Amino acid sequence: MINILTLVGAKVRDIRKQKGLSQEQLGERSGFQFSYIGSLERGEANISLKNLDKIADGLEVNIHELFSFSTELTHSNINKEPYLIEIIELLLKLEVPDLKKVNVILNEIFN
Repeated sequence: MINILTLVGAKVRDIRKQKGLSQEQLGERSGFQFSYIGSLERGEANISLKNLDKIADGLEVNIHELFSFSTELTHSNINKEPYLIEIIELLLKLEVPDLKKVNVILNEIFN
């Protein structure tokens, strides 16, 4: 099974960045230390539903939005899971300019 903690953490990070929030700002809004937000985003924190609700409130989104990731990742690519997780974890460590470069490179190679 795909690591739900990694997927939810990536979703939290995506929404946080879309809203222009730092980990510290999200932590202040949600009542957590920024280090906890970081561990959540890396998929290291086994977050409770109660705490996830606080994070959703801090992000000003409905909690279900934290679970709305690609169904392709969750259903049809189970045999690809280890590779997808490894790639996602590597990509999560990158800043936006580097992600843009990766996107260009992948499009050149595979399109």
